Amino acid sequence: KGLENHTVGSGFILLGFSDHSSLQGLSFAVFLVIYLMVLTGNSLIALITVVDSSLHSPMYFFLRNLSFLEICYTSVTLPKMLVGFLMEDGKISFLGCAAQLYFLVLLGSVESLLLAAMAYDRYVAICDPLRYTLIMSRGLCIGLVVGPWMAVAPVQVGQTYQVFTLPFCASHDLHHFFCDVPPLLELACADTFWNQVMLYTIILLFAVLPFSLIVISYIKIIRAILKIPSVLGRRKAFSTCSSHLGVVTLFYGSVTVFYLKQRSRHSVDTDKYLALFYTIVTPMFNPVIYSLRNKEMRIALRR
Repeated sequence: KGLENHTVGSGFILLGFSDHSSLQGLSFAVFLVIYLMVLTGNSLIALITVVDSSLHSPMYFFLRNLSFLEICYTSVTLPKMLVGFLMEDGKISFLGCAAQLYFLVLLGSVESLLLAAMAYDRYVAICDPLRYTLIMSRGLCIGLVVGPWMAVAPVQVGQTYQVFTLPFCASHDLHHFFCDVPPLLELACADTFWNQVMLYTIILLFAVLPFSLIVISYIKIIRAILKIPSVLGRRKAFSTCSSHLGVVTLFYGSVTVFYLKQRSRHSVDTDKYLALFYTIVTPMFNPVIYSLRNKEMRIALRR
């Protein structure tokens, strides 16, 4: 009965940064600029990698898909945040919250797997350059992009359903700026043990495992680079990986701390700032990292 009432009720209230009410106008302006930067920067990278024939390689095919993911990822959370700042109203419907959670965890998991695919691409390019074009065929590249969507989508449907069939307590105040699993579980009036099991299983499959593959790839890459006799050759080889390493560090660093650290009332603000990092800051810096650290991208941008 309680679940039924909640489903047709007013949904949740995203408290976000409402405790800093005097900064609502400034926050709106800052996040609007960030959103426009994310849209412009990532769209520009996607466009350049399509129209410039010199960038028609697996590395830039993956980068184009990463840029598309970043646009979608921020569009799940930022527009709702901006409306909240403007209207000073953090209300979100039950179905709206479920949709936001689903797309957020779906896109985040797909991005994690895509970063692992990009690490594999760099591994093949540096450790097996003579067979690079043979191994990184068009079919494999498409498979490495489409595969994560097919693997993640049904799993995240299950997790979203599991969370939103819980009975929620009288308080619908969500201490976050978007609907996410940990803050939602805090509002549940039932045992969330199996939800926690599901959450950490998904983290293991779609975050820890891909990150482990990235680490293994880079251990092999570093060993191969150190064997290159010339300093210039080593520098050139490492420069093709440095952009990817920067993005991986930003994304996985904030995600790991947010999901694996012990949550408490005192850490609510810290949790929100960490979430800002992997949902907004990383997508904003991706185009900057790739355009500044990558010589081919700089040349293509000038053209």
